[in-house]
Amino acid sequence: MRASQLDVFAVLSLRNLHVKRGSRVILHDISLSLPAGKTLAVVGESGAGKSTLIAAILSLLKPSAGDVTWNAAPTNRARPALVMQEPRAAFNPVCSLRRSVMEPVVAQGLTLKEGRLERLCAGLELPLELLERRPEQVSIGQAQRAGILRALIPSPPLVLFDEPLSALDAVTQKHTARLISELQQEEGFAALIVTHDLGYAVAHSDQIAVLKDGRIEEIADAKTFATNPQSAYCKSLRYAAIALGALEGAA
Repeated sequence: MRASQLDVFAVLSLRNLHVKRGSRVILHDISLSLPAGKTLAVVGESGAGKSTLIAAILSLLKPSAGDVTWNAAPTNRARPALVMQEPRAAFNPVCSLRRSVMEPVVAQGLTLKEGRLERLCAGLELPLELLERRPEQVSIGQAQRAGILRALIPSPPLVLFDEPLSALDAVTQKHTARLISELQQEEGFAALIVTHDLGYAVAHSDQIAVLKDGRIEEIADAKTFATNPQSAYCKSLRYAAIALGALEGAA
């Protein structure tokens, strides 16, 4: 996708992004656009550059070339938020979940609307009293939902999900994926999901971008990608997902 094709109203835009580690180029000429309320899934094998992409978006790594820009409504001062792959890693082990959940609000000097915490907890099926516990005192699924709560509490325009279901069992995966989709419809945030799970990406995103060796191999509408990917590599990913039962009905 050329920079001229990027949506000028996008919450997130990457233009010709290059990222190096030492002399090695990890990301090559990445251009992506993500409008408000939409979900982009970035799919790729281990080592494809997915985690580096998140780090660059969050300014944890400085690009060697290109730009990362994000825009929000003038009334929204919240920064992009991250839901981490390991649910408990987002929390201070000696603090209550409530204190950790509220840290982004305090750090950004934001004021919550009355009842926001309670409404989000209800949407995530997370009992309020559970927030008084420390991370090791809750289940992995509860910790993941608390991590989502922590990301959403400041009303961010953009939420980055780094393998948000990988630490969960199959039943909890489906439940959490449904909750994320429902909350996005209510909140209207843009979502970028980094995952190796093509089935999850197809079911819960508007577009799919496939990373291979730090380059975008293909980007397409999720439904189109599920039935008719163009490159040989992406076709192999689809066939593998069908064989594993992750794309049932897409054969």
